[in-house]
Amino acid sequence: MKKIEHIGIAVNSLAEASITYEKLLGIPAYKEEEVVSEGVKTVFFKSGPNKIELLEATNDESSIAKFIAKKGEGIHHVAFEVEDIVAEISRLKMEGFVVLNEIPKKGADNKWVAFLHPKNTNGVLIELCQEIE
Repeated sequence: MKKIEHIGIAVNSLAEASITYEKLLGIPAYKEEEVVSEGVKTVFFKSGPNKIELLEATNDESSIAKFIAKKGEGIHHVAFEVEDIVAEISRLKMEGFVVLNEIPKKGADNKWVAFLHPKNTNGVLIELCQEIE
């Protein structure tokens, strides 16, 4: 794993949360997009080398809607940048981690993504991500 790529925060309202994070970071968001397959809209902020992803559910069945219903707004996941996501999935499976999607899928911000079940990572949902070339 190369570095923490971003921290994902589940929010009820991108419009409201974006204002908060613009004030907090002193910068505007650099990207907004919808990932229809995941039922989310996202907004990204970059401060120095660090990125924050705000996530809002677009339907009641999305993982973000379920997360907020169960836990409320807050940190949803920590994403790590990897060199080779397929190799990293294989390595982590061999280490005993439960991979939620063994075949990487297209995520936000031009990334291939895969997730590790939080029961193996001390309650934290871990996202692996690799830039799509």
